[in-house]
Amino acid sequence: QVQLVESGGGLVQAGGSLRLSCAASGRTFSSYAMGWFRQAPGKEREFAAGISASDGMTSYGDSVKGRFTISRDNAKNTVYLQMNSLKPEDTAVYYCAARTFWAVSTSIRRYDYWGQGTQVTVSS
Repeated sequence: QVQLVESGGGLVQAGGSLRLSCAASGRTFSSYAMGWFRQAPGKEREFAAGISASDGMTSYGDSVKGRFTISRDNAKNTVYLQMNSLKPEDTAVYYCAARTFWAVSTSIRRYDYWGQGTQVTVSS
């Protein structure tokens, strides 16, 4: 069983930055692909960013590409999402997810463990 705990959300003005963290329990973190998803009110949960287990290859959703950066520190069992140039449309609950496979997937169904989410609100 893997437990994921997100932190770092909050209220920020448009154009600002936030860094989300996701701390994972367990000794097999380094073998899991990790993803960040987000869900805005009234919308479906969508893929924001992912990072593979083996070579740290990253993938981004079109709406965040060039503004968000995902990274991981296997020694700390933690994955990060650096969010820059934030826009009001980035407002959502952000979820960390772990996949018991090395490769990133953009599909929600491919992830096995989920955190509780952290709220990000961007004011205009």
